[in-house]
Amino acid sequence: MATEKKVTAIKNTPKHLLGIQNLSVLEAKEILTEAKSFIKLNRGSSKKLDVLRGKTQINLFFEPSTRTQSSFDLAGKRLGADVMTMNMGNSALKKGETLIDTAMTLNAMHPDIIVIRHQDSGAPNLLSQKVNCTVINAGDGRREHPTQALLDALTIINRKGNIEGLKIAICGDILHSRVARSNIYLMNMLGAEVNVIAPKTLMPKGIDNLGVKSFTDMKKGLDGCDIVMMLRLQNERMKGSFLPSKREYYEFFGLTPEKLKFAKKDALLMHPGPMNRGVEIDTKLADDINVSLVKEQVELGVAVRMACLKLYCK
Repeated sequence: MATEKKVTAIKNTPKHLLGIQNLSVLEAKEILTEAKSFIKLNRGSSKKLDVLRGKTQINLFFEPSTRTQSSFDLAGKRLGADVMTMNMGNSALKKGETLIDTAMTLNAMHPDIIVIRHQDSGAPNLLSQKVNCTVINAGDGRREHPTQALLDALTIINRKGNIEGLKIAICGDILHSRVARSNIYLMNMLGAEVNVIAPKTLMPKGIDNLGVKSFTDMKKGLDGCDIVMMLRLQNERMKGSFLPSKREYYEFFGLTPEKLKFAKKDALLMHPGPMNRGVEIDTKLADDINVSLVKEQVELGVAVRMACLKLYCK
């Protein structure tokens, strides 16, 4: 009966994974459960499956990425798909082609999955309306980064056993962060209490309406937290002056061993990467295997993306 419920849950969802806001609790938990089954596989000597044999996956990355692009590439190949990653820096877009034109071109090639990362919010949604295949959002503008939130959730569950009842702090450039938004949606959905910490210039207006508590004081925001999730400064999205200096930002909002003491004694550290050491995080703390979950996040990212590809590519 459990298996029947699992299949039913996915059949009732759209075939696109565009954001956490589009998911129900059941659907999110289904992805996480499926991802757990891939952890052991990825740690074994034989990592190849034929689940997506005969399927074609196109990775369409309009923004540079190391972790997300490589893990989607690896996830597709481990499931047996034919994977093509397009370098959009050398694409026809440089010659004036629109996203819709690109979508029509790709659609004519009959892919089964398109994984898209784009600098404009809503681009994956637009693409999903123009193609006849599964679209998975690998990050769009300031809007969402659903698979990052899912891998963060899996990492927490893998260490803490559950998310419900935990207190999670998200600290840094909340204003420009799609990772922050997806994590706020998902952690709330799974029963966590979420604090967001940022200087006033990097705190979105109306953030409290998303069911979080906002703080501009790190000591107060970290108080009693089980998980501390740091975010990098999104300098590429900043137009104007948001900070006096990086040095001052580190003094007040950079995570150091001293500031981490404000959280629970067994609090764990997370970061989606890439890390700006000495800006939002202390180097020794980032590399402390007793506290930092950064490497585990990278590892489990492959498992989560394998689960998403398997469940959404019918």
